[in-house]
Amino acid sequence: MVVKEEMNNAKILVVEDEKITAESIKLGLESASYEVVGLVSSGESAIKMVEEQSVDLVLMDIHLKGEMDGIGAAEEIRERFGLPIIFLTAYSDENTVQRAKITEPSGYILKESFGFIRKPFVESELHTAIEITLYRHRTEKRLREHQRWLTAVLSSISDAVIATDSLRQVKFMNPVAEELTGWIAQDAIGMDLEDVFKILGVKNDSRDVSLELDVLPLDSVMLISQDGTQKQINGNVTPIKDEKGNIEGLVVIFRPVEV
Repeated sequence: MVVKEEMNNAKILVVEDEKITAESIKLGLESASYEVVGLVSSGESAIKMVEEQSVDLVLMDIHLKGEMDGIGAAEEIRERFGLPIIFLTAYSDENTVQRAKITEPSGYILKESFGFIRKPFVESELHTAIEITLYRHRTEKRLREHQRWLTAVLSSISDAVIATDSLRQVKFMNPVAEELTGWIAQDAIGMDLEDVFKILGVKNDSRDVSLELDVLPLDSVMLISQDGTQKQINGNVTPIKDEKGNIEGLVVIFRPVEV
């Protein structure tokens, strides 16, 4: 119930060059307790409005008058402001759909599917699309914030950390791991863990981590850095598992052995 109330307070920009349709959209949105921050009829005006106003979501007609159509405006708004876009259009030709997909819209709805003038369109699938889009956008935003927080924490700890996906491909390295392995994270991302984290003196390597094994200890093993230098380390390899016990990745934590 709280989520729905948050969504209905959302600020929506309507970009539509047909005045009657734009007013109909505005009336429907306001009747559903959304706040319409503006009605604009061109891509250029849409970008300017987003620059000047607080906007949560943009309803964008694809075919607009002027030099910039809705797809061009949506692409710039998404890149600069990260706002979710729902396209409104009377056209469904393949070329239009393919161009629109490039902007990664949150929705793509044909005007003819509602009958804007005949009935309050906000009671139709557009209302549902708005609610789903706002919920997903907020969820993705919280996830990005959590990832930034986690990355900052892992980057600041004194141990070396390497994380992989389910295919053992490196997805993250903190500065300490870069220093010990000799690999820059930017170069190591996407590489196989065994090519970045080369170790000697252990019978089982990270490929042996299975559903039955919670932690693979690394006790006084030899790490071979990118330039061939050998360093003695301690640490462990821990699998990341989903709720069903399937391995989604690995986390390798290690540190040099104090002499």
